[in-house]
Amino acid sequence: MKVNQLFDFPVGVHFNQNETTNILLWAPKAQQVNLFVPGTNKKIMLQHQGFGYWWADTNEVKENDLYQFEVDGSGQFYPDPASRFQPQGVHGPSMAIDVAKYAVDNTQWQNIDLNKYIIYELHTGTFSPAGTFDGIIEKLPHLKDLGITAIEIMPVAQFAGNRNWGYDGTFPFAVQNSYGGPEGLHRLVKACHQQGIAVIIDVVYNHLGPEGNYLDVFGHYFTNKYLTPWGSALNFDDAWCDGVRDYFIENVLMWFRDYKIDALRLDAVHAIKDNSPVHILKEIKQRVDRLMEATCQRHYLIAEMDLNDTRYINALQKGGYGMDAQWVDEFHHTLRIAAGGKTTGYYEDFNGLEHLAKSLNDAYVFDGLYSHHRKKIFGIKATDNPGQQFVVFSQNHDQVGNRMLGERTSQLLSFELQKVLAAAVLCSPYLPMLFMGEEYGETNPFLYFVSHTDAALAKAVSKGRMKEFASFHAQGEAPDPNAPETFKQSKLQWQLIIKEKHAKMLSFYKALITLRNTQPALYNLNRRQANAWCNKANNTLVLKRWYAEEFIFCIFNFSDQPQTEAIGSHGKDWQVLLNSAHAQWNGLANATTITIKGGQVQLQPHSMVVCKGTML
Repeated sequence: MKVNQLFDFPVGVHFNQNETTNILLWAPKAQQVNLFVPGTNKKIMLQHQGFGYWWADTNEVKENDLYQFEVDGSGQFYPDPASRFQPQGVHGPSMAIDVAKYAVDNTQWQNIDLNKYIIYELHTGTFSPAGTFDGIIEKLPHLKDLGITAIEIMPVAQFAGNRNWGYDGTFPFAVQNSYGGPEGLHRLVKACHQQGIAVIIDVVYNHLGPEGNYLDVFGHYFTNKYLTPWGSALNFDDAWCDGVRDYFIENVLMWFRDYKIDALRLDAVHAIKDNSPVHILKEIKQRVDRLMEATCQRHYLIAEMDLNDTRYINALQKGGYGMDAQWVDEFHHTLRIAAGGKTTGYYEDFNGLEHLAKSLNDAYVFDGLYSHHRKKIFGIKATDNPGQQFVVFSQNHDQVGNRMLGERTSQLLSFELQKVLAAAVLCSPYLPMLFMGEEYGETNPFLYFVSHTDAALAKAVSKGRMKEFASFHAQGEAPDPNAPETFKQSKLQWQLIIKEKHAKMLSFYKALITLRNTQPALYNLNRRQANAWCNKANNTLVLKRWYAEEFIFCIFNFSDQPQTEAIGSHGKDWQVLLNSAHAQWNGLANATTITIKGGQVQLQPHSMVVCKGTML
């Protein structure tokens, strides 16, 4: 029997219309549980309900009261594992918050179609000078003007201190206090929806952070049945797993139901260990489907995974887990090597242009091919999965921040090549994602940062970072993740937007997004109407896309020499829609026009051209 069959409400504190408060805690390890209210010094005894659940209905806990739990009369008091707010941080008491009220205040919005998502990934703390949800709100006009239709926010679940990427959170239900807490997130979601922008929240269900993690006091949240890079795995299939599964399922539903979040990005689902007959991801999808049926709202589940396995993104009816989309790191890897990157670490498998063309055609590069990096045959084909199921990018928090010095593309590649990479993403038959600041060529790094208060833990994190870079043969010393300066260096420099070169880059991104949104051959994500091939001798690549009677050719020159590329002679009424070497985007002065003669297009070094024609 599951908690949703025992009670009409999930774990945590919930307020009733009769002015009483329901308290529900999963603590199968406990023999006795008390709720302590520091403000009044009152203790409320919870009643055991079976299956490890403890319950109370009381009028002694009011909204905004602080509270803690005491287990087995130990005299030690702990935050609520399902706390909705930790105003004093991970070690402090929980605050009773009625997050269900937010749903009533945001009822007019309807989520946009997934195939219309143009995603912008951001980190709340470094995106704006304020480093808060309200700071993001101030920048929404910029994102709207850019053409963004969905923002993806790195994890906001409560973590230790004020500086963290978010993947060390220890309270999945609590919204980070330093960002603005539940009220701040509610304001942000409402403001985004008023601008027509969907909101994606990054959530972590493969591990929890070390500092402030008190879950083991209450229940069997972890299992030694599996090992993960972070230690013992979360318990999704071992003894007492039902309470853990319900805990995370209810977390998913909270974001959708109470905060009106439009989509979740599920971090590293390949690290979720579950051999149950019904995988936890599949059960999450089933429960989300039931929620959508009840509310008539749409929500999406987007998986990050290091597996080329369509089981994760295939529909439930096809035996899949039902994830709506997934990140495709391989597209990024092929793009970086095509642009001259080194084949070290996990890049060693990729050869650049040939694999980039394969990724554009097949989504997965390794779809039954031998991977030298993994030392095995890897992946399966994704023939029947539509383009909207694949999220592609030239940068993201991992691929920038997991470099030792956090260099962005703007620090690694020429101005002209940056435009080529942007066009490869935005002209692809997939969902495009930008990483904050890339649209204007941000030059500050995005470094890995934390703010652990445990000195030994902080030292271990620093050592771990150096070990990570061994496979990349990185020289020098990584910045200290715990140093405040590391965080400050990662802040966006919004003043750059008005400077000439950065303004040119921003205008180019706007032109690309406008082109994608206005050309049917680009915004229709039918992979059967797309074909890519490369010319290794010239270091060029052609992406052909079509819709009805119209063709669009996107021609990329990754070489440092002018090149001529054939696009065929079967079209007519050719016109050039975009040329990255145009002077208006800081290109070469003599490259303001492009002509198409005999099915041939001339390209400047490190440039790309978009041409449109109709069938003969």
